[in-house]
Amino acid sequence: MEQSLTGKIALITAAGAGIGRASAEALAARGAQVIATDLDGAAVADLAETSPNIEGHALDVLDAAAVQALVASLPPVDILLNCAGWVHDGTILDCDEDVWDRAFDLNAKAMYRITKAVLPGMLANKNGSIINIASIVSSEKGAPRRFAYGASKAAIIGMTKAIAADFVRDGIRCNAICPGTVQSPSLNDRLTATGDFDKALAAFKERQPMGRLGQPEEIAEMVCYLAGDMSAFTTGQAFAVDGGWSI
Repeated sequence: MEQSLTGKIALITAAGAGIGRASAEALAARGAQVIATDLDGAAVADLAETSPNIEGHALDVLDAAAVQALVASLPPVDILLNCAGWVHDGTILDCDEDVWDRAFDLNAKAMYRITKAVLPGMLANKNGSIINIASIVSSEKGAPRRFAYGASKAAIIGMTKAIAADFVRDGIRCNAICPGTVQSPSLNDRLTATGDFDKALAAFKERQPMGRLGQPEEIAEMVCYLAGDMSAFTTGQAFAVDGGWSI
């Protein structure tokens, strides 16, 4: 049974494409009022045209002042989906301190920053669901050439569990989703950067036991479950939605 999210306010980062966009569409379809943010303001403006339940805002999640200003302008948020992230291709030997800092700034610190801004409103309402997009490549599983990415995504799982433990008695739930390889524009960019798109795509599919990539809409279904009351007894968990890669 599809649960209704009517009356809920959802804030999403990186909603311009991929998992963020699919989740915005799915939450809006279930009745939530969605504040869709992205560094690409045009992308979320386009998204807002698809539903009266979606409004778009340009937002750089690395800009602390911009994050604070946006959250201050909103009513208390019921659902926070932290979706912004960045993938670095390389081992520890390819990872200088600038790469390390960028991975943690975008994959972990940005989530810390916006979650800290949103939490007081959730606490005042004694209700809220925080959903963090981590990765199966994290503390769940190692993967070649994903050193900085895997380390920063592991930090998200740790942060998720800490927030869940701190606020479990206050009506706040915090969970993480750990996708496998999911089809998205950013993945296409990385495949193109290899110089042989088809070969790289075949390699990504080969490592997935189901023999295919995940679709953003499949992750969005888990987002909707965690956003609503059907998951009211669920917090502090990291859910693998990875096509069996972590088996």
